[in-house]
Amino acid sequence: MPEPTAKPLPPQTPEWAPFFEAAARGVLGVPRCQNCGAFRFPPRPVCPECLATNFAWESVSGRGEVWSYVVMHQVYHPAFAAEVPYAVVLVRLVEGPKIVSRLLDVAPGEIRIGMPVIATFVLVGGGIYLPMFRLANPV
Repeated sequence: MPEPTAKPLPPQTPEWAPFFEAAARGVLGVPRCQNCGAFRFPPRPVCPECLATNFAWESVSGRGEVWSYVVMHQVYHPAFAAEVPYAVVLVRLVEGPKIVSRLLDVAPGEIRIGMPVIATFVLVGGGIYLPMFRLANPV
């Protein structure tokens, strides 16, 4: 019997280290510009609002809404074959930034734009936790 294929893990780079450290503690961390206060996600060296380079990681609520989604019907990686079809959602956090993730416990056909969601943290392998989302009460 063949060994199950492991899911690919996100790259562990220095600029993402605070994100993964926070996720391991059950906290959603997002970099925030120290010049204009805008959140920037994914992390990047320059603020897209004011071009400042100084930022700090801050904890956010983990609450948001489904802003967009796609339903994956094609198996692009064998480790996800048993999960097809599944949805990949773009969640707009109440603090503003958007994050791509998975919505748990909701059938793809039941997902609607604007659904209130809240982050939960899932161990995906290699000691790495990722934020995924579940339905929440309206914010």
